[in-house]
Amino acid sequence: MHAGAILFLWAAVAVLMQRAEGWSLVALSVASLAVAFGCARTQCVRLLARIRVLLLAILVLFAWFTPGEAVFMDWPRLGPSREGLSLALTHGCRLAALVCWVAALLGRMSAERLVSGLYALARPCGAFGLSAERFALRLLLVLRYASAAQRGERPWQDWKGWLNPPTAGACGEVVRLTRERLGFRDIVLLAVACIFLALWWLR
Repeated sequence: MHAGAILFLWAAVAVLMQRAEGWSLVALSVASLAVAFGCARTQCVRLLARIRVLLLAILVLFAWFTPGEAVFMDWPRLGPSREGLSLALTHGCRLAALVCWVAALLGRMSAERLVSGLYALARPCGAFGLSAERFALRLLLVLRYASAAQRGERPWQDWKGWLNPPTAGACGEVVRLTRERLGFRDIVLLAVACIFLALWWLR
């Protein structure tokens, strides 16, 4: 499948999760967790562990600071509210499901294909004078330097280098931007996704 089509479908799922509520949201969250564990289990666990403090903050802020019926009637001022717990569960499931999809996406797509997909989606911006090629190449360089920094390497000496990274020629590195051809199946999937997304959003 075309990398741009994969990113578009991923974005469509992310948008749909913002509209899901109740049991449909819970089912979608469980399905997202299953997909992420199947595609990139280690990365999914790592990303979920990193947002544990944020999930705890969502629980505390919504459950204890949302007016409503108290869960513990004997301690109405100290306990959470039912409405707050419902909101905390809704927003927590949305965040966790989105993180799971991010893990699945990063686990199945290389940095080159990810940038290639973003380049394909950004090409229509050329009508407004924006260069999709410059955006994609610059993003690819930043991703490579970020990976080098994680391995302990230092592509530059200070933080100013992150704001103005060197070009490929300046660092003696050849950067290739992969361009994938959009097939008939990809066009059909994108059309179906657009129609489904519009119907879901307007229902």
